[in-house]
Amino acid sequence: MVDSSPQSHQSASKDAEASSSPSADAASAGSSEAVRAARMVADAIAGSIEAPEAEAGLSCPASRNRDAEKVQLAVFDFDGTSISGNSPVMLVSHLARRRLLKPHTVFLILLWAFAYKCRLPQNQSWVRGLVFSAFEGWPVEKVNAFLAEFYDERVAERFRAEADAAMREHAEAGEVVVVVSATFEPILVRAKEQHPFDYQVSTRMRVLDDGTYSSQVDGKCVEGDQKLVALRAFADERFGKGKWEIACAYGDHHSDRAILAAARTPCVVDPDRPLRRTARRQGWTILHW
Repeated sequence: MVDSSPQSHQSASKDAEASSSPSADAASAGSSEAVRAARMVADAIAGSIEAPEAEAGLSCPASRNRDAEKVQLAVFDFDGTSISGNSPVMLVSHLARRRLLKPHTVFLILLWAFAYKCRLPQNQSWVRGLVFSAFEGWPVEKVNAFLAEFYDERVAERFRAEADAAMREHAEAGEVVVVVSATFEPILVRAKEQHPFDYQVSTRMRVLDDGTYSSQVDGKCVEGDQKLVALRAFADERFGKGKWEIACAYGDHHSDRAILAAARTPCVVDPDRPLRRTARRQGWTILHW
């Protein structure tokens, strides 16, 4: 479903019927056309309809200028795009209820979340370290099993049917489906077992020599512009430098702008206000999932 206004189309249809009835004269027809035009303009100003190029169904429209020699990637964000909601936020709640996070740690995470919502610069790796402090001293296998169970209990039901369908459509078109996300790797590994994407690129936590997870990110958090950096590193290694391209990309947050802009066909899904403004300005497809 795209960003359009069924109500305005229905109203336009009724006006059209009235103007074509035997009893309607030229004046009423002209009036009807004026009313319809006024409504469409009002809807456009209110943001209830998008430019014609935004009308695409539930997935990206067919990409143009495809390079047959290159591997075609369909790239999906996870939180807020493939699923409704935010898996790290759900994980903090999950851990807090089980008293695996100290109250002081939860308080710091909440402060960070408030600042993030206000779009203030934030240290993404730091907050993920706070969350992962719940697993200090746990063997990797135990943490991975815990996060897989968390996915099954709290996240699986939030995976959007539209995302599933779009992934399948891209796969059937011969494209490689990749999910790129700031969430923790074991969560996406579990999701990959249940949904039609080929690869995942996500935030990995550092493993210590004794086989336990640390509370430090291994490398950089896969968030914002770093998503594109991480995807390029992955794709260059997997397919060869210069032998791949992003056919379509899906994202919901303004921090996804870099990876969306790198795609031939960017699609924004239930975007936040800054991303919606960018999408309208750039003519990107807007989808409602």
